[in-house]
Amino acid sequence: MSLAYNHPILELDNVRFLYSRGKSFINNLSFSVGNGESIGLLGANGSGKSTILKLASGILKPSAGHIKLWDKPLQSYRNKDRAKLLCYLPQLLDIYVPFKVRELVSMGLYPYDIPPEITVDEVLEMVGLKEKSETYITNLSGGERRRTFIAMTLLQGAGLLLLDEPLANLDIKYQLEILRLLKELKEKKNISIIMALHDINIALQFEKVMLIKDGRILGVGNPETVLTNEMLKEAFDVGIEVRRQDLGRAYVSYENNF
Repeated sequence: MSLAYNHPILELDNVRFLYSRGKSFINNLSFSVGNGESIGLLGANGSGKSTILKLASGILKPSAGHIKLWDKPLQSYRNKDRAKLLCYLPQLLDIYVPFKVRELVSMGLYPYDIPPEITVDEVLEMVGLKEKSETYITNLSGGERRRTFIAMTLLQGAGLLLLDEPLANLDIKYQLEILRLLKELKEKKNISIIMALHDINIALQFEKVMLIKDGRILGVGNPETVLTNEMLKEAFDVGIEVRRQDLGRAYVSYENNF
């Protein structure tokens, strides 16, 4: 898609979802993602983060409401065509697949008849796994396995990344490297990102955050206006204080809970 595209690339309009007969888990959910926009999706465990990403990816179908991807109904795309535009990385990964690192990463090329410009070696270098390209997935650490799937996601080359807790099980070094990599992709290729998070301090670094509870949006916008002490208390049911350093950078303190 053109970098000059000025409309939302993803739109959810009054989306409702039920896992079974009974009360809706997601109800009247509406938000949009702009071209090149980066959103941190924050909420307690069980708040609906994963379900929202699965709805946005097309894995789950809404019980009501509408979802559009580049101004077309999400479900109208063929799987391969949708995969060129949107890439979803789940929180729980099948780590027992009998593949080597290079083989699994190469699966990111499946939507393409003509491979994209980026290569397998380049994405392996990006995530620090080039030296383990011939290692079986089952012989990697938990963090290395997650970086392998992230490399496959990057190779797929979609303009919208839906990432469910991509920093889970990663050492701080690789958390920072993945965050820097995603920032670089956003700035250089105008890629849009929705990333589910559990770390409030990381969410404070995003340009836009969405705070959710029980499948509904508590607030969406600039972290300074959304991640207030009161809103975080409502979302996580615990007293959390947002403080600022002398240079103005925000951080979260839990000290009043000890």
